[in-house]
Amino acid sequence: MILFKSRLLLICEANMMISYCTKALRFLAFTLPFLFIASFSSQALAHAHLKSSSPEPNAVLSDSPKSLTLSYSEKIELGFSKIAISAADKHSVAVQPLMLNPEDGSQLVLPITEALIPGIYHVDWHVLSVDGHKTKGQFSFTIKQP
Repeated sequence: MILFKSRLLLICEANMMISYCTKALRFLAFTLPFLFIASFSSQALAHAHLKSSSPEPNAVLSDSPKSLTLSYSEKIELGFSKIAISAADKHSVAVQPLMLNPEDGSQLVLPITEALIPGIYHVDWHVLSVDGHKTKGQFSFTIKQP
């Protein structure tokens, strides 16, 4: 009888171990593909971050720029993006319609129609990347006295 109980106990322990291992393997089989996909799709889920601009943030210029060019890390949806330039006194600068560079879908160009007088100018922008993520930001540049 003792031998029977010992064998039964060993069988139960073995079954519990198999059950535990089976559950662990199922968990890994379910989780690993998602982790794998997530690690490779992070680029696709990235937001459009400002990579560079002309004029650059905090630039001090001696002449008024003819346009403002902003380059992003992702391609941009022009119809849902905006760039505004204003003087320190909150006066909006006259501009032409915002354009997407036809050779580079991640670059926006904003032609400036008026000569900017010396002072500080603020640039506010918001864009929608082609993957559907919104990003916004701001920076300033200065036109120095002659």
